[in-house]
Amino acid sequence: MTVRPLRIAVIAPIRYPIAQPHAGGLESSVWNQVRTLRSRGHDVLLCATEGSDFLDGGPDEFTIPGLVWDDPSEATDTTYPAGYLDVAFAALDRALAYVREHADRFDIVDNHCLHGLPLGWADRLGVPMVSTLHTPALPSMLEAHAATAEPRSAFLSVGEHTAAEWRREGIESTVVPNGIDTDAWRLGSGGPDLVWTGRIVPEKGTHLALEAAAAAGRRIVLAGRIGDAEYFAEHVEPRLGPDAEYVGVLGQHALQELVGRSACALVTPVWEEPFGLVIAEALATGTPVVSFDTGGIPEVVGASTGAVLVPVGDVRAMATAAVTLADTVAAEPWRRVDIRGDAVDRFSLDQRSARLEAIYAGLVAGHRHRPRSIRPGVRARATA
Repeated sequence: MTVRPLRIAVIAPIRYPIAQPHAGGLESSVWNQVRTLRSRGHDVLLCATEGSDFLDGGPDEFTIPGLVWDDPSEATDTTYPAGYLDVAFAALDRALAYVREHADRFDIVDNHCLHGLPLGWADRLGVPMVSTLHTPALPSMLEAHAATAEPRSAFLSVGEHTAAEWRREGIESTVVPNGIDTDAWRLGSGGPDLVWTGRIVPEKGTHLALEAAAAAGRRIVLAGRIGDAEYFAEHVEPRLGPDAEYVGVLGQHALQELVGRSACALVTPVWEEPFGLVIAEALATGTPVVSFDTGGIPEVVGASTGAVLVPVGDVRAMATAAVTLADTVAAEPWRRVDIRGDAVDRFSLDQRSARLEAIYAGLVAGHRHRPRSIRPGVRARATA
């Protein structure tokens, strides 16, 4: 299906910049989506926090003030500095007002914000909105969606697990899994060490990866942003040493090199993980994965011969599976090629973008033929 170039406003999450090195899988997904859609000929303007890539050419209203902690040791991925949300929401209001006032310059709004405020504007923008559900159901988004009976936004979800969670709350969505840049996540050679990557926060279970590596008698390397300084200091840092190294935050190339030269990746979420982008990234390098079986992770694993699921929290099972899988792949290097091939087939950004284009085109066409409502949209204020 050929889709004419579209004019797209992408609303990013407001916590972190959409830039490399990525703060997390959500930021990585939005970054890749903007970049890929632009490369496919679409005019994409990004609304995101200061320090984001792709803000060039956009109106000043599309730059949201950055989040700054007076004391970095207090920073977490689940709280905000006092007063920040008031400032951020006011800026986001201005950005959405800009879209409404210049509706003739846009075809569609693609919303990734984890707050309900954009949904409160959805029926007043003059262009259709599609919102991607990246997380379990969030109260502010549910409240904003329920605030009026008017059509408000179409919804996408990153997996069937997430779609089912929101469906139970009355929101239907189309499943469009996340993608990765399979040209950047290249085939690696493998190596002796285990690897863990991602945000270092309690729900990602970083300390359990360290325990599993110790039980397996294997060295492990950790890479990622510390999203909870207290958790890192109490549960991760004391376990570091010659056989457990933390290398900090790495750029994409260095991270790909690390994962690609590893024997096996450990993925240890202790919550209902909606997707698990680090699994797709590891598999694309040919590195096998052992993960806790939770949330949407089985969907990402799929039928891959390079991944094994174990019960959540069972570090002994993870250790055993990691050794077996690592040794099997090391003994038969061709398996890395097969593992990568499956990942490329399932997680290509171009494949995902083609699906998005078809969805966009349908929403734009439907919006043009929708009867005008005689009832003005009702604005819902988001809460933290």
